[in-house]
Amino acid sequence: MSSNNSEEIGDNRKRLLDELQILLEKQVEMARKGNIRDAEVLCKQAGSLSEKIAQTGILDPADPVFNEERREQLQKLYDDLCLAITDQKEEVSKELSRVRKGKKTIQTYRSHI
Repeated sequence: MSSNNSEEIGDNRKRLLDELQILLEKQVEMARKGNIRDAEVLCKQAGSLSEKIAQTGILDPADPVFNEERREQLQKLYDDLCLAITDQKEEVSKELSRVRKGKKTIQTYRSHI
């Protein structure tokens, strides 16, 4: 294998990790804004990209492309995404509770008319 070919493979693997990082950053941003549907679309893309990454062997600790700093960056983004989605879930739950309470109030009011 030539040196040029090795560099190209390394660049491709780095590009895959860069794409995953960008997708995670976009997902976090969308989730924080409450745009869960678009975040879900990106989730499917990130899942497909993650499969490609796993097939390349980049996640091997001995691989210089996937160093500790990169791993920590991706882990932090994933944690931020989980936190943002959890926060949105709590907001939706609160709103749903308010709607149910309002519905019960209206039903009680109608039954007394």
